[in-house]
Amino acid sequence: MPNIKSAMKRAEISRKRAVKNAAERSTLKTAVKRFKESQAAGSEETVKATFTHAVSLLDRAAQKGLIHKNAAARKKSQLAKKLGK
Repeated sequence: MPNIKSAMKRAEISRKRAVKNAAERSTLKTAVKRFKESQAAGSEETVKATFTHAVSLLDRAAQKGLIHKNAAARKKSQLAKKLGK
């Protein structure tokens, strides 16, 4: 545990950001999972809506630095490939 006040503050900020980032990643994974589930269920409107939502979240996560931009592009490509089937 840090003894210096500024180091304590940085440690606290780091903890808060880690919690926020974990929540964002969880939201991202849930969106991708919902797309896959909706695709299995059938309804074309729902599939397109969930695809759009998942892609939007992937773009936002890449822009914020939550995931690497190439990882976001790869996942978007995989989802688009599944959407085409």
